[in-house]
Order: sequence, then C-alpha cells, then structure tokens
Amino acid sequence: MFSPGDFRELISGRRRGLRAAMLRSALRAAEVPYTAAVAWRNRRYDTGRAAVYRVDAPVVCVGNLTLGGTGKTPVVAWLARQLQSSGLRVAIVSRGYKSDGDRPNDEALELQRALPDVPHVQQADRVAAAREAIARHGAQLIVLDDGFQHRRLARDLDIVLLDALEPFGFEHVFPRGTLREPVAGLARAQVIMLSRCDLLDASARQAIARRALAIAPKAVWVECSPRPTSLISHHGQRQPIDTLRDRPVAAFCGIGNPAGFRHTLEQARLRVVAFREFPDHHAYDRADLAQLDRWAQTSGAEALVCTQKDLVKIDQTMLGTMPVWALLIELAIERGLSEFQQRLANLVPQLPASIPAA
Repeated sequence: MFSPGDFRELISGRRRGLRAAMLRSALRAAEVPYTAAVAWRNRRYDTGRAAVYRVDAPVVCVGNLTLGGTGKTPVVAWLARQLQSSGLRVAIVSRGYKSDGDRPNDEALELQRALPDVPHVQQADRVAAAREAIARHGAQLIVLDDGFQHRRLARDLDIVLLDALEPFGFEHVFPRGTLREPVAGLARAQVIMLSRCDLLDASARQAIARRALAIAPKAVWVECSPRPTSLISHHGQRQPIDTLRDRPVAAFCGIGNPAGFRHTLEQARLRVVAFREFPDHHAYDRADLAQLDRWAQTSGAEALVCTQKDLVKIDQTMLGTMPVWALLIELAIERGLSEFQQRLANLVPQLPASIPAA
C-alpha cells in the first residue's frame, strides 16, 4: 500500500524505472472510466437532468479541485469566524467522510475545537444536513465544507482551493493524478484561492493565476498561506513555537498532502529529525501509538509534533515520556482580500461591505 508521499512520487513521474512506468500505465487505464463517470455526472447537473435543491439560507461552499491536503480547514474556520463576526448565525455542513457512527470525523473535531460556538452538521445527505442546520440551529448562512463536487445542494458562492505544491493535480484525474475532476471544472468557481502561496515566487503564482482565470474569467483570485502561530496540546494548552525551536522533534501526520505539513514545519523553523506519514484520515490505535512512542524515542527527539487533525484523534498529551504538540495554524490572506470580502458582501445583504480581517 502506498503512503501519500509514495503515491505522489509515482504519479508525478519522479519515481523512475520500468515498474514505475508500468504502474503509471495501469493507473492511466483506471483514470479513463473514472473521468467518464465524473463527466457523465456533471453533464446531468449541467443539463438539469439531475435535481439541485435550494435551502432557505445562502450556501458558501469551500472545496478542492484535487484530493485533500490543500489547507481547506483553516479557510473554513476563517470564513466562519468572519461571517459570524458580522452578526450572522453560521453553521458548517459536511459529509463526515470516515466518521465513526455518531462521532464526528477528524476535520469536524478540529473545527469544533477552533469554533466551539459554530454548529457542525455531518451526514452524507448534505441537503438534509443544511435543512437541519437551519431548522435546529437557526443558521442564516451555511458553509459547505468540501462540497465542490457535491452538486445536489445549490450554493450561492463556490470557493475552490488550489494547492501551490500541485495546483492542477499532476494533470491527471485520480487515480493517475490527484484531480477529483478535469481542470475545466474550475469554470463553476466564483473564488479561486491559491493556498501555500508563500512557497512560490511571483512568476509561478502568476502562471497559475493565468491558467485558472482563463477557465473561470469572472472568478476572484485570492492568494493565502498557512501561518503557524503556536503549539497546542490535546487539552488546549498553548505555548509559543519558540519553545521547540532548535530542539530535535519527530513529526508525523495522516493527511492528504504530507509535503504541505513538512513545509509548514520548515516555516515554523522546527528542527525535524524524523518524519513519518500515515494514510489520510488515519485512525490511530494503541499499536500505532506504541509504535510512534518507540520510533520517537529512538530518533533522539524531545517532542512529537503533528497536525491538529491528527491530535484530535490521538486524544493524549504524552506518548510515553514525550509530549505531543500540534501546530496551531491560522490563515493569512496575502492577495485579493478586499475583492473576496466584496463577493461575500454581495451574497448576504446584511453583511457590511468590508468584513473585519482576521
């Protein structure tokens, strides 16, 4: 089984050799029916043959063109805070991918910690979830998390994130690449956000913007980056990142794009002596935690560092004698903030023209 990093090494072409070439050919063959199924489904919505349901509140969707790991959760949290600060009752709706019965999934748990006063309704039927958010929680605006390809629920604003590390999914639809649908799907977006923009120089960002806006010429272009602000423990205790700088740490994650987390660790200037990847949405069991403890002890690290998404599932502040910290990430919008705010203000009449910046 491939780790997320191994998978990207293969589909990017960085892994060479006959076996890698044969694997890419097999993935390319599997890509064809997947792409055809996605195109058929989109045509049904485009032509009105598949029903779209509107609810009694505006819906703002935050989604991806590629598989997970674009930094979407900080955007959802930022958006909910800004809309809530304008006096709106906001609720988040999501599918609840890999949730366990009535227990929310890792992304919902992370958002609950960041936004304890924002209701979050998870279920596969997102139309029913949105209606529940309105009826039960009095929501005046719905933030649909990870719903760009979910077209059954009508939305009033589609925000699509492109990851600076792989904005167009290695030019292939899954499983040959990381695209969830062909790049032409960007035409449905009204806001396109380049995440981790700090990893690219101006010319590279402009090249991505030109391509994206050629597909969606009326979309607002926004550039943002994750900003590590502090360390947080499972119990919510915070400490400055500086307390771990220049000290050896072992880092791990179970997210869609581990390379993005590695870059964030570098941005925080942490000295990572060992790094380990798990599959996206990995459910850590006792054996995993015991193995992580042994691995960290032998690495010479003084602390374990992970993402907030991982921390909510580990449910511990220590592994053996080693503290476990997550990087607390906040969104920094580097370009396009005023235009983005105006789109939001146009969406909801009672919204002020300029939403307070984070």
